[in-house]
Amino acid sequence: MRTLRIGLLYPTRDCGEDDFLAFARLLDPEITVRFAYTEWGESVNRLPELDARGKLDALREVGEPGRLTAAAGQLAGFEPQVVSWACTSCSFLWGLDGARHQATVLSELLGIPASSTSLAFAAAARALGVTRIGLGSVYGTEVTAAFVDFLAAAGVSTVHHVAMDASSDRELATWDRARLLDLVADGDAADAEAVLVPETALHTADLIDEFETLAGKPVLTATQVTLWHALRLLGRTPRGAGTGTLFSAG
Repeated sequence: MRTLRIGLLYPTRDCGEDDFLAFARLLDPEITVRFAYTEWGESVNRLPELDARGKLDALREVGEPGRLTAAAGQLAGFEPQVVSWACTSCSFLWGLDGARHQATVLSELLGIPASSTSLAFAAAARALGVTRIGLGSVYGTEVTAAFVDFLAAAGVSTVHHVAMDASSDRELATWDRARLLDLVADGDAADAEAVLVPETALHTADLIDEFETLAGKPVLTATQVTLWHALRLLGRTPRGAGTGTLFSAG
């Protein structure tokens, strides 16, 4: 494979970037990933004071198209061949049409294919023929419900979910193997065809096979689907050891 350049817009510096780099190495050392960082709105400084609706709006604010295009300017000189908004919640909180609009704005600005982690989850489920999922959500009840609605709009039914209500990306970046395995197990259900774990701060790159052995079915993580869909948009389907059913399916 010739060198491929993937640009990722990312919301919180020094959280899960190393997981993306580790997963890319599993696929092919010729894949180069560059990060650009979105700015949080003023509301983020008042999160403890906000009610559920206010917290939802604060997360949604980060995905405003103007913030995404401003961050995309940081990729100048890197010349990515594809770009993705690598934040699950800040894309699905805009709904399916809103997430598509985010991608369209980035694609038109940079002149390259564009996606987001939420759109990648929908595309991955479609590629695997999955219509019923279990959800290991790290978000609170309201944000989790918004992702369930997003998936439903994409034709995917959530038959079971947990909502862990983690406090921050930085907390999530510290979750260890045992806690992540528990998240997958708790999010699974007998009638789910796959388990989804939507959070790009989690470190899952070296755990996909273990997740799938535990669940006995495909497990889709945010890091995994983001890179998979970016490569898919370029017509590439690399297969690396330990990268899961999604990459094995091509």
